[in-house]
Amino acid sequence: MSAPHRHPSGGHRVAVTGIGLKTPAGHTLDQVYAAVLAGRPTAARVERLVEADLPVHFACLVPEFDPEAYLSRREARQIDRPAQLLLCAADDALADAALPADQPRDRIGVQIGTGIGGLSSMEAATAGFVDRPRDLPVHTVPRTMANSPACRVALRHGFQGVCTTYSSACASGGTALGEAARRIRHGELDVAVAGGVDAAVSTVVLGAFARMRALSLRNDQPALASRPFDADRDGFVMGEGAAVLVLERWESARARGARIHGEIAGYAENCDAFHIAAPHEDGEVAARCMQRAVADAGLSLADIGHISAHGTSTVPGDRAEARAVERCYRGQSPPVTAVKGVTGHLIGAAGALAAALALHCAARGLVPPIANLRHSPEADLVDLVHGTPRAVAPAPVLANAFGFGGQNACLVLAPPT
Repeated sequence: MSAPHRHPSGGHRVAVTGIGLKTPAGHTLDQVYAAVLAGRPTAARVERLVEADLPVHFACLVPEFDPEAYLSRREARQIDRPAQLLLCAADDALADAALPADQPRDRIGVQIGTGIGGLSSMEAATAGFVDRPRDLPVHTVPRTMANSPACRVALRHGFQGVCTTYSSACASGGTALGEAARRIRHGELDVAVAGGVDAAVSTVVLGAFARMRALSLRNDQPALASRPFDADRDGFVMGEGAAVLVLERWESARARGARIHGEIAGYAENCDAFHIAAPHEDGEVAARCMQRAVADAGLSLADIGHISAHGTSTVPGDRAEARAVERCYRGQSPPVTAVKGVTGHLIGAAGALAAALALHCAARGLVPPIANLRHSPEADLVDLVHGTPRAVAPAPVLANAFGFGGQNACLVLAPPT
């Protein structure tokens, strides 16, 4: 990096001072890190999916989640599961960041990504009240608004800065983090509560993805179903969760003695402009996104210590991503991992969760193995980590988030310096 408190672009460096997670692999960063490091899958049978006679009977759910540990019973009743997950993750992230009480509220923003939005809540409302719309609950509209989770965070804490919801499919969480970092870098915000959320384990959502043949159908072996880059992968596993990071100006974090997890050093996004539900098979556009994120950080590709791949466990998605990495590194890639073998696909939260874990792993010099990876047709293109964690020197990490519509978002995260 250049001067201690300045980004190579001349703007502010962006510190990560808080992390809050609600995921199938745990409720804290340490819990999720341990599960991912051990390659411990969380997919399991879900009875309501069986009862609905769906083709897929399993998913990755957040275990033992009690919103009333954070919210009053009245609050918990008024908001839906995505907003509950996000509010609780945001509370944990803010507690971790320990912002000063006199931090100006009009300089704190909320930037959240979601891929599904309020679809699951709309599904429930339609199923229960289609024949009697006059009886719809009074909170139906706030529960189904895609921007409700972000606004709930702002309302709860009185944050009066920019409050924005991003929807770029499965890239949404990565997009939200990158855009929040940009706003801090360029002086629009001092602090941002940023990340992603989705809770889309519903009959309509899973039925629709199953019709697209995007989901794994390993009903007899759900724990083995999510297998990024594996030769026998047959689709992704739906998950749910929220991942929130507190971002702030580096110089402010240092001045107040905050614990700094690291920084968001680079960000780029682009679009394949190829197909509404499939990546460009040659990976060229995604490769450009990766290269631009690294350049935005003022680094070279050789500076990247490992890559946290999007790695959904779909045949075309993983193949295209491997080709994108190969385009960048010409067969000499750094170690590549992916967390969805453990957590399933958290849709709008996936990119934010991957970024948080990637930063934590980079600082500790351990790259987690890809769960359920045995043999890979992509092994000739990239260096896939499998079996046991890989020790590496602490270094910046590249985290990818790719979504339907050809949405690509790439982040470079660096350990604290």
